[in-house]
Amino acid sequence: MQTKITLNESDIPTQWYNIIPDLPEPPPPVLHPGTHQPVGPDDLAPLFPMALILQEVSQESYVDIPGEVLDVYKMWRPTPMFRAHRLEKALDTPARIYYKYEGVSPAGSHKPNTAVPQAFYNSQEGVKKLTTETGAGQWGSALALACALFGLECEVWQVAASFDLKPYRKIMMETWGATVHSSPSDLTSAGRAILEADPDSPGSLGIAISEAIEVAAQDPDIRYSLGSVLNHVLMHQTVIGEEALKQMALIDEQPDLLVGCTGGGSNFGGLSFPFLREKMAGNMDPTVRCVEPAACPSLTKGEYRYDFGDTAGMAPMVKMHTLGHDFVPEPIHAGGLRYHGMSPLVSHIYELGLVEAEAIHQVECFEAGVLFARTEGILPAPEPTHAIAAAIREANRCKESGEEKVILTALCGHGHFDLASYGAYLAGELVDYDYPDEAVAAAMERVPVVAD
Repeated sequence: MQTKITLNESDIPTQWYNIIPDLPEPPPPVLHPGTHQPVGPDDLAPLFPMALILQEVSQESYVDIPGEVLDVYKMWRPTPMFRAHRLEKALDTPARIYYKYEGVSPAGSHKPNTAVPQAFYNSQEGVKKLTTETGAGQWGSALALACALFGLECEVWQVAASFDLKPYRKIMMETWGATVHSSPSDLTSAGRAILEADPDSPGSLGIAISEAIEVAAQDPDIRYSLGSVLNHVLMHQTVIGEEALKQMALIDEQPDLLVGCTGGGSNFGGLSFPFLREKMAGNMDPTVRCVEPAACPSLTKGEYRYDFGDTAGMAPMVKMHTLGHDFVPEPIHAGGLRYHGMSPLVSHIYELGLVEAEAIHQVECFEAGVLFARTEGILPAPEPTHAIAAAIREANRCKESGEEKVILTALCGHGHFDLASYGAYLAGELVDYDYPDEAVAAAMERVPVVAD
């Protein structure tokens, strides 16, 4: 039985897929944080290079990948797909489980798929430095690498909870030349305001975004780079799904269930959007499921409304499933999923009924991660353990029903820098958190009301 399904370098996609033209309804516009009016390219120019702004609003179904980007992609792409034979055997399930493994990139995750083009386009426009935020550190690591490859400076604000827990991520970023700060920091007015209110703040991605944007907006030679959420970021990640389609075709399989962890939406969108294209075209009919932390359940508990992308209200307003821009989640170990909102594009697709969602607690996720490590040999990052847990749930249902479903997920990164998290689980020290409904209601009262 085949275990690893591989492609040749000639199979690396040469175009990114933009799902927006194929949707039955266009997503709502992005609004200016001050005027609440739709933004134009000039409004976004202080933050992003024009090439990325045009990709953000593109109505083309496909965007050519520059040759310089493809040359870097060849460092790790195409990535392998695996059949999880040993996990299936341990579960005694008739389901067939496949995972697309993005942890083979130099940064150990899927994040370089967008970090590389973002650094490239900024370098083409003469930008000298990029600022960004990072949670678990996977995005910060990826951007630090990409900036090193294209000769840019990189400054990263890492969420304090992860900064303290994962010192080796900081060292990795610094090895690639980045400057790394714990967020909230005293280097920005946004950070100082948070620290004044709560000197022991664990931080959040929303706070770190505010700090990175504040610094970028003050210098014309600096731009801001975001690792998830935005349309162009999800589009860059579709190389995952495009390769996965080719790999499943090689073994004459189609997924009955496609499942992905979702925080800001880039990993999920990257895997699922090409499959959703095929589903909308009538070529296949998979169930597509988002999986998020119960402690940060933007899709399953958040409201679908306009909100700021950051805590301080400097970022554009987008319509998304949100827990409130000032929401500070519990310091769960899946740092990359601790964002107050879901990607506007994933939120829109969820509202259209094209995907479904569930939330899972972190103890169940780490239980799934340990089982995966002990059977498949790969130690997954805490983020994809959410998708693994959901895949295991479905495989167990197949065991009860006898269905031979095909389950596909993206293992978006390894957990080699998350050993402290696994240590806490193995020691029985992990705590499950819920985000109560009353907290959602209170947070929504602090979000400005914006008419559609």
